[in-house]
Amino acid sequence: MSTSPISDHLPDINLITSLAERQTTVFSRISPWTKLGMLICLILTITCVQNILVLLILYVILLFLYRVAELPVRKIIAWQVLPAFFVISLVGILIWNEPGSIILMLPIGPFSLHLTDNGLFLFIRLLLKALISFMASIFFLMTTRYEHFSALIYRLFPTPLDQIFLMAYRFLFLTIAMTGSVLKAVRSRGGGLIRSVRMQSKMFAEVAGLVFIRSFEQAERVEKAMISRGYANGTYRTVIVVPPPTILEYLLLFGAYTLVIVSVWIIPFFIGEYPW
Repeated sequence: MSTSPISDHLPDINLITSLAERQTTVFSRISPWTKLGMLICLILTITCVQNILVLLILYVILLFLYRVAELPVRKIIAWQVLPAFFVISLVGILIWNEPGSIILMLPIGPFSLHLTDNGLFLFIRLLLKALISFMASIFFLMTTRYEHFSALIYRLFPTPLDQIFLMAYRFLFLTIAMTGSVLKAVRSRGGGLIRSVRMQSKMFAEVAGLVFIRSFEQAERVEKAMISRGYANGTYRTVIVVPPPTILEYLLLFGAYTLVIVSVWIIPFFIGEYPW
């Protein structure tokens, strides 16, 4: 199996796991419960906040935390192509004909598409939210050991959701390795990821289908091997003890959630801008 990354613009799962297991960052010593709580707090914040300046500040703060933790900032920026692509593909239709001042007009037959300032702000706002949630999730994975991550999943999700999640996480490495091997074969024959998808989309659809089928076959073989060693549905139990938050981390969580409640609910209520 190939361990080289599929593309510079796709998250390298092996690198993320390696950095998480090394435990070399200052954030690795923080309790996983605290980091999970801060991640949820951040997701709630970007869900409620619509101000682009606040979102931009959060984005810069996350980049600063990556620098402090000595994580690969350049790779993180290159990986942001993936969430940006999803935002463009999903929001590319919604930004047109939004009410506001017209910036660009495209006539299409008897109709016309208008790009307004509000449509542009909508795109920037959703792009920043996607990048912030993506960077925060990768930061959590890069600073949390797998045994603690699996213990959190086991304690938070009911059976069989925890089994499905953990098994899918393990098979993700197999699927990525198989995809990397196929793409390496394509490159050795003069092809490339972007160029080949554009010129040989039919072949890439067949490759995706084969990878999907091979993943199922691999999953069946691994399941039989696990059953022969005593595994049954719902019998996975983790005995790993996740370090609890310290008093300082409890205060940090309390302050973060209080700040979100005050800024999103209490202040708008007193100035007459109700959040509902």
